[in-house]
Amino acid sequence: MDPIFAYKMKVRDYECDTQGHVNNANYQHYFEVTRHEFLEKAGLNFHQLHLQGIDAVVSQVEIRYKVPLVGMDEFNCTVQRIERTGVKYIFHQKIIRLSDNTVCAKAKIEVVNLVNGKLSQPEVFDEAFAPYLGFGM
Repeated sequence: MDPIFAYKMKVRDYECDTQGHVNNANYQHYFEVTRHEFLEKAGLNFHQLHLQGIDAVVSQVEIRYKVPLVGMDEFNCTVQRIERTGVKYIFHQKIIRLSDNTVCAKAKIEVVNLVNGKLSQPEVFDEAFAPYLGFGM
């Protein structure tokens, strides 16, 4: 199934470790950038939400590393699907190297929302994500 959102990126040399692979911590950055870009597509601005007292914060991250990215690799970081469980949004994401369409990493990232510092389910996210909830992986 096609992703609901894809964002093209390129590995920068400084993101690589001694072995020439992208350091594992950078994958989390790639996933986060993609979620922020997805928010923009859905009509939400992360900074503007914060100014309104609404903060989406990561509560849990699970990343499965499959094949390492290396310097100068171009890749798509995707949001495959989103689910909502209680006060959590769960983002299922992938990193796919463009040169050979190889899945390099998969992530399941849980996000909760704070409204004025309190755990909450803000309507703004429900409305923005309504068209995307329930898409298959």
